[in-house]
Amino acid sequence: MNIDLLARLCEVPGIPGREERVRKLIENEIGGLFDDVHTDPMGSMICSRNATKKPTGKSKSSNGPTRVLIAAHMDEIGFYVRHIDDNGFLWLNPAGGFDARNLFSRRVLVCCDGGDYVGVMNPGGKPIHIASEEDKKKIPQLSEFFVDLGMTDKDVKKKVKVGDYVVMHEPFLEQPTKLVSKALDNRIACFVAIEAVRKMKKNAQGKHAADIIVGFTVQEEVGLRGATTVANRVGADIGIGLDTTLACDTPGVPDTERVTKHGEGVGIMVQDSSMIGDYRLSDELCKVAEKNKIKYQRCILARGGQDGAAIQRSGMGARCAAVVCGTRYIHTVTESIDKNDLQDTIDLMAAWMSTVK
Repeated sequence: MNIDLLARLCEVPGIPGREERVRKLIENEIGGLFDDVHTDPMGSMICSRNATKKPTGKSKSSNGPTRVLIAAHMDEIGFYVRHIDDNGFLWLNPAGGFDARNLFSRRVLVCCDGGDYVGVMNPGGKPIHIASEEDKKKIPQLSEFFVDLGMTDKDVKKKVKVGDYVVMHEPFLEQPTKLVSKALDNRIACFVAIEAVRKMKKNAQGKHAADIIVGFTVQEEVGLRGATTVANRVGADIGIGLDTTLACDTPGVPDTERVTKHGEGVGIMVQDSSMIGDYRLSDELCKVAEKNKIKYQRCILARGGQDGAAIQRSGMGARCAAVVCGTRYIHTVTESIDKNDLQDTIDLMAAWMSTVK
């Protein structure tokens, strides 16, 4: 497994609307994997592999092969600078869903035209030595967090402007059986899409009956925006939302709410709050997993969605499913996945793409 590539994908900054560095990294990794690569006006990258053997299916829009769209979003949750005060502190506006309880005393990277600057993020208020008992109970709102760049106010105003963006600044970590990083949601999917196409090309000598299109999409974390335009452009017959999902197999969460469990394989999402998957397609994915001895788990997520929902509703509609990798501590800097689950996700996607008719 090319863990170095996943680490680079996770560490490169790219929030909704500012995915260009992620896109450039992917462009440099996919040489020879696709017949056509182009970027749409929103910034999503659409990568196509044409069918290489006689199709047995039929596209809804022509007599050509079935068109499969796999959506993997490039953006991570982050912030935009909304205000620079007279003391040089940066005040932020979120781009994506944060839990303020996870934001205390964080190192962040402020990404500007002239370079990137490491700062520290904290909420306004008193430190523990002078805080009252009531102060200690308070959970700040997101609007109360600011960034201190450790510069003079004049230097800050020379280097930073409103609209520059901020990401968490934490290194990728490999543990014996886990991988830990910020932005695993959803650089996992970008990684899986690249590696699964690479494996399919090698194992099947590049032969497949469907047109395979991978959309590396933008702005998923703020409403599936990039996937919507990609899906309407592509006109897919079948769509796969490739994403992370919750793995709440940790202390403090009832077993009935765990969604997925680390070590139990790739997740096949039956339902989330954005989409009910096509049951025939979900069953097909399960059968491919069983045939290839790939561990999998069926799952339902009560709250949360993914790009497959945008594909499902595009144009005249499409048959869609979600393929997911269970992730602990999601939307934090310690997102954690199981190495074997990640490999199972790659293996399932590679095997399934080879069999689509």
